Amino acid sequence: MATLADVAARAGCSLATASRALTRSGAVSESMVRRVTKAAAELGYRVPASTSGANSRRRAVVGVLIPSITNPVFATSVSVIQNRMLVAGHRVLIALSNYDPAQEADAIATLLSERPTGLILTLCDPSAELPIAGDMPHVVLMNNRPTERFPAAVTADNHAAGFAITRHLIEHGHRAILFVSGSFAASDRARRRYDGYLAMMAQAGLAPLKALEVGFGDYDGLDLGEALRIAEPTAIIASNDLLALGVIGALRREGLTVPGDLSVAGFDGIAIGRMINPVLTTIEMPDVSMGAAAASLLLDIAENDAAPRHLEIPFSLRTGGTVRTI
Repeated sequence: MATLADVAARAGCSLATASRALTRSGAVSESMVRRVTKAAAELGYRVPASTSGANSRRRAVVGVLIPSITNPVFATSVSVIQNRMLVAGHRVLIALSNYDPAQEADAIATLLSERPTGLILTLCDPSAELPIAGDMPHVVLMNNRPTERFPAAVTADNHAAGFAITRHLIEHGHRAILFVSGSFAASDRARRRYDGYLAMMAQAGLAPLKALEVGFGDYDGLDLGEALRIAEPTAIIASNDLLALGVIGALRREGLTVPGDLSVAGFDGIAIGRMINPVLTTIEMPDVSMGAAAASLLLDIAENDAAPRHLEIPFSLRTGGTVRTI
């Protein structure tokens, strides 16, 4: 009598993958399902009754946690993930943390209640202890660097990105550069970008300015008056493009022009930054590639028992009209 091990050997996959394919209870592609089903039929293997029925008709679920759906960077990544997972026959559930570690834990718990076969997570701080009890399914971090608990990750080098945009401003003659950011406690990406700024300022022999942290989403009506009077910067780096647009609006309310009075640069490369006049100078982050790589890595780990690994996607500097030479 044929065993599941025989089926897995004929299909050229692991026991776990063969089981998921036959029961439709986990992340496995349709092509793998067909291959395993064919092998089972050729060997006369019958799926045990306890693993058939409702579970075999249940589509695999993949959970995705992001900080915000209003930021086009995350929206684009989620769209790409969903398209990739639909092709592989999986449902996608989306949860938001709103840049709040407490909400983050609740959101993950909600995703886990759906018994997902895998999670793609963008965490506030992946080094912090998640108060999640029990075993976790396969996890791929997106935009976060890997940790001991979550070694599978897809990132861009945010430290290098902060270094690069700061160097660009210094090359244009700027010496007093203010870094405006969302809360570092809620985004390790912003913190690493600021660390890159500090590293470049130190290399150039320049005194860095203390970062101005603002609440995420509090970009409308941003008041920079006091910070401008204290720091007297000639340029401002915002930790993301939406914040950079908020900075430009705040400067205009102060009666200042960009780049005539102050230069402004951001991170992300969202489309609206190309629509304003002048075009925003920014670091373009690979949101499409990030989502596609995270989805493919999760499927590879879940379906093929691939080892968790860290994939780093390159960024690029997009020069615009919001930075001038002084």
